[in-house]
Amino acid sequence: MVLQRESPLTIWGWAAANEKITISFKGKSYQAITDDQGSWSVKMGEMKAGGPFKMIIKGENTITLDDIMLGDVWFCSGQSNMALPMERLREAYPQVIEKDHFPLIRNFFVPTKANLSGEATDLPPGKWVTATGADILSFGGTSYFFAKTLFQKYNIPIGIINSSVGGTPIEAWMSRDAFLTNPEQLKKINNFRDSVFMANYQKKVKETNLARPATSAPIVDEGLSGPVKWIDPNFDASGWRKFWMPGYWADQGIRNINGILYFRKELQIPAEMSGKQAKLYIGRIIDADSVFLNGQFIGNTTYQYPPRRYVVPAGLLKTGKNILIVKVISNSGKGGFVPDKNYFLLTPEKKIDLRGEWTFEVGYAQPKQNQSFRTGAEMPLVAQNEPTGLFNTMVAPAVKFAIKGFVWYQGESNTGDPKAYGQLLPALIKDWRNKWKQGELPFIYAQLPNFMEANYLPEESNWAQFRQSQLQALAVPNTGMAVTIDAGEWNDIHPLDKKDVGERLALWAEHLAYHDQQITYSGPIYKSNQLKGSELTINFDHSSPGLMIKGSDKLMGFALAGEDKVFYWAQARLVGDTVVLSSPMVLKPAFVRYAWADNPDRANLYNKAGLPASPFEAEVNK
Repeated sequence: MVLQRESPLTIWGWAAANEKITISFKGKSYQAITDDQGSWSVKMGEMKAGGPFKMIIKGENTITLDDIMLGDVWFCSGQSNMALPMERLREAYPQVIEKDHFPLIRNFFVPTKANLSGEATDLPPGKWVTATGADILSFGGTSYFFAKTLFQKYNIPIGIINSSVGGTPIEAWMSRDAFLTNPEQLKKINNFRDSVFMANYQKKVKETNLARPATSAPIVDEGLSGPVKWIDPNFDASGWRKFWMPGYWADQGIRNINGILYFRKELQIPAEMSGKQAKLYIGRIIDADSVFLNGQFIGNTTYQYPPRRYVVPAGLLKTGKNILIVKVISNSGKGGFVPDKNYFLLTPEKKIDLRGEWTFEVGYAQPKQNQSFRTGAEMPLVAQNEPTGLFNTMVAPAVKFAIKGFVWYQGESNTGDPKAYGQLLPALIKDWRNKWKQGELPFIYAQLPNFMEANYLPEESNWAQFRQSQLQALAVPNTGMAVTIDAGEWNDIHPLDKKDVGERLALWAEHLAYHDQQITYSGPIYKSNQLKGSELTINFDHSSPGLMIKGSDKLMGFALAGEDKVFYWAQARLVGDTVVLSSPMVLKPAFVRYAWADNPDRANLYNKAGLPASPFEAEVNK
């Protein structure tokens, strides 16, 4: 593991009540006696970076911990984009995964566990691993590139505690104390901790839902019902509809369908691929899939986000005609195959492109829900989505572990109420600093990246408003924000570019935690504006070493509005380290926006260090 250098250390644990404990570490001995509940702890002084060291803990038994390094430990947390492992980034960073070898970068991934009844004393069981060999695959991509950047610059052991759970809101990561000024949430949290209330609630859920009428008929999959199953290569599929891969069936002549659909492709395999083991890439599918080749099951994925990468076993491919079937289960929304992903069959000898014409048929059409049946339904609590649910189990047990700072990448689950995040994020920062009791520890976070379809007219956007809330949190002392609006993917909430994100977060760490005054650590951040006639001048912090337009000779992404707040694209030009805006449609500007969209792909203002400007909205000074 890695222990925090140059910081007072606490080592703690459990044993029998009133048991004597002795700890030996770096030539010193420390003693403790457990309390009546069996808890013990010892305080150690500050220590310089180095190692490896050995720690021996003796009570009625002896525990020996080897290969302990003293370095810098960062608590990395959030939702899926912080948890997303390097294993998912194989195609994006093959050389990194194959060649990187950093035994002094260590990672402790906290297993998911949620609890609403109160704060736990210990984390779920886990282990430290080094950034070597196959263990690199288990590192979160964002935190790995963050740690690698710092290690390569400072040559100090880096420890990452990654405590992240996909799809979770910020409220779940906050303690009860963070809600003391919110009576509604506090009452809810207190009820969670009341065993009588919870027992009655669960009883009500069960009784209410048992009393509801059945809302669905049995599922009959036509693809499995006939004398010849649709996955059989001998099945006659000549009457199936045409489908262009990749894409969504709602865009190809069949709408409002969720359920089970079968997609079929006849492949002509050349002799050099026959009998060989192959890799099959079927992009990303909404929602679940099972894949069959020549009637044999190849693999399946049960939810929409992972890239589909399957191994075709040796001996299955044959020269000439081969039948590939992808069975898709769509639960809701727009089902299909996400564009701009990998769709091919690969052996060392040849690559076959799977894009193009397929055929498909519907095996089961899911009936529309009768919404009247949902009236009065009680939903079971999902602890990881409720206030304190993850703090109790995945944060609270770690607050005695000395750290260098926090790295936070979360927000997608809170975009439905973006303005509220402007209060929630500062509250979480304050809450965690209070719990760790190490002063104003650096708190560095990723602003949400570009996502969803681009809109070529100015638009209202929850994601843009959310980024504004994140921007405002920079008012909290000793915080930093990595702008990532050029590191996302329009068609994937889990973009693969975790290198830019991790490295930009590390730049802020170099500034806040390592006090490097020579680097440019942020892209341009809105500072102020001045109106002269109908022209508006925008001033920025972090414009050094100068502003630049990336990828074009035309500055884009700025919009102006009058008092009616109807926005029009602005004509923008660089004047020194400022941007000057005007619009023939807005003679008296009252509001200005930059990169205000779900996917602000027009935005191209950077500083000359290559860092993008943050989106913003501001009122025009009168």
